[in-house]
Amino acid sequence: MENVLLIIHLLLALGLIAVVLLQRSEGGGLGMGGGGAVSGRAAATALGKLTWLLGVAFLITSISLTIIVAQKSSGASVIDRLGAAPASQSEDGGTAPASDNLLPPTADDNAPLVPAAD
Repeated sequence: MENVLLIIHLLLALGLIAVVLLQRSEGGGLGMGGGGAVSGRAAATALGKLTWLLGVAFLITSISLTIIVAQKSSGASVIDRLGAAPASQSEDGGTAPASDNLLPPTADDNAPLVPAAD
């Protein structure tokens, strides 16, 4: 059921993108140049109605997918899964390095990085 709903959701998303791109541009940013937003009544075209329909269907599938996933994971918490995992420790017992050893080693601290030529 979840996979079918997810496929429908993806098809709605693609359809919504296509319908929005097919609509006529009103000119100007944020609908300021068209006059439809100023008059208070937008034109009710077929593409406008289809955009609303696809948008509502997309919202419904989004909420449905959220509910399905929430029901599947209701018994498990991320914190519960973290508490069950064994704590990994480094080789030296998990202690922090001394405060004077926080910088990377320099050439003076260690043996030469390049082996000496014989």
